[in-house]
Amino acid sequence: MDSRGNISIEIGLVLIVILIIAGAVLNFSDIMTQKAITASESENTEVLITEAIDNLINNPGVPDNWQKNKKGMPGLAIINEGGETIPNSVSYFKFLALSKNYKKLVDEKMFDSKIKTSMELIPRESSISSVKIGNDKENCEVFSVNRLVKCDFYNKYVIKTFQNAGKCNHKHKQDTHSCNYFKVFPGNLRASDYYLLIDKQEKNDVKYVIDTTRVVKARPWQSPSSDRIYLNTEISFYDDTSAVVFIHFDKPHAKALLVCVPKTFDKSKLSYDYFRVNDCNLILKAWY
Repeated sequence: MDSRGNISIEIGLVLIVILIIAGAVLNFSDIMTQKAITASESENTEVLITEAIDNLINNPGVPDNWQKNKKGMPGLAIINEGGETIPNSVSYFKFLALSKNYKKLVDEKMFDSKIKTSMELIPRESSISSVKIGNDKENCEVFSVNRLVKCDFYNKYVIKTFQNAGKCNHKHKQDTHSCNYFKVFPGNLRASDYYLLIDKQEKNDVKYVIDTTRVVKARPWQSPSSDRIYLNTEISFYDDTSAVVFIHFDKPHAKALLVCVPKTFDKSKLSYDYFRVNDCNLILKAWY
């Protein structure tokens, strides 16, 4: 083989090496580009769901009663009796309303159908089970954000608490007792059920008395037979059009609540924890 043939072979080998190197460079470039795109998508998704959850827990929605009309922009924050928005809070009834129209209100309206999401409300130091709403499948990379919030659950049905000093018809000192009262009409008992709910850990460490302003003979202290005491049958109107009912506990700041619920209320949820304001974790998860 002459020198020209050797040169041709050498040139061919050089070209092959150059092509291999070029291919490796292109492949590496594609990998790095894909990684950059994935990282950018991940960062954007994390920013998106972080902004979404912070907006939900600090905004009651537009309008603020959107859950009744089932339209508008959703928000979960609680509005207090003074009309002020409570930051970092979740209205349980708004949370349930969101679950009934989750695809439209969350997937479509909040995320433009670009990602799928789910939310879970997990009570802390409570007997209440967690509640999850939204999509189910998570068989891929999942992005997650977590916020500590206050959730009211069924607190809207509470009419009296015993954590603070209340009025007492027996002049019990409130540093040794917990007393409070409520006024009720016969029509109230036909439409609603009244219950005295006691914390389970408090039940065996407290005694109570229920009476009215018409009761002349003092009633004895009773030990709760249950953490849920039905009051409708304890109320007598005599010949009056209403009754003022007093409830007394033999210890201060008793962990008990007086509630008034609709006749159709789910009796399995008549427990103290469901009616107090709970600390909860709200977790928002997202995936493609």
